[in-house]
Parts: sequence; C-alpha cells; structure tokens
Amino acid sequence: MRNIALYRPTGVKSLWNEMDSLFNSMLTEGNGNSFPKVDIREEQDHYFLEAELPGMTEKDVDVSIDNNLLTISSARKEENEEKKEGYLVRERKQRSFARSFVLPRDVEKDKIEASYKNGLLTLDIPKSEKAKPRTIEVKSN
Repeated sequence: MRNIALYRPTGVKSLWNEMDSLFNSMLTEGNGNSFPKVDIREEQDHYFLEAELPGMTEKDVDVSIDNNLLTISSARKEENEEKKEGYLVRERKQRSFARSFVLPRDVEKDKIEASYKNGLLTLDIPKSEKAKPRTIEVKSN
C-alpha cells in the first residue's frame, strides 16, 4: 500500500508555504510549543493537574473557574531597547496562552489550591465527599 504525501518543492515560494510558516511561528517560540504541557492524574481523594511554565513567575499565571471550566492563562509583554552608534533597536514581544479543562462534577471547586515552584504549576483539586469511595457494612438478618 502506498502513502499519499503532499508534494511541496523546496525553494519555491507559495502562499501555502508562507501560511504554514506563519502559523508555525505563531505556535512555537524558540524551540518549543507556546502552550504548556500538562499532566493530570487521579488519586483516591484528589485530582492533580501539573502544567510546565518555565521562565514564568506565579504573577504571570492566572487560574480561573467559570461554572465547570478551569482555565490557565498568561499574557506577558517584553520590551527590549538597545542604542548603538547612530541607530536604535527596539523590539517588542507579547506571549500569551490559555488552556481550558472541563472539571468533573465530583470536585469541590471552592477548595482548589494552586502552587507554583521552579516552573511547575500544580493544582490540587479535591473530590467531594460524595465521590470518595466508601465501604458499606454488610449486616446479617
């Protein structure tokens, strides 16, 4: 069986190639994706969400909840100005992202805690008492 591949000759500029380049530059910064990598795990009493946010501080990150939608976002502006003989170089960068997650119905939204250390945002999302496993005693008649 043969695979189908799109043929794009190198060295030939086309609108398609330019759009690909523009889209890729919007999604990537340096050598990585501008959206944070996230791990989510479930334990007996809690869910834990960990997001990698290198180079940021806790002041750069916003965590919000609207109904059952948890959103992690950030917007940073950077300006760099350099004066050399006869000219001025001024660069402006703006980086932002937003990732949203639908929370399960069995969480205590008002008890969610967030901590940030060494580029890692950790959200501790406790389960409600109704959702926690329990043992039912079996009685004899």
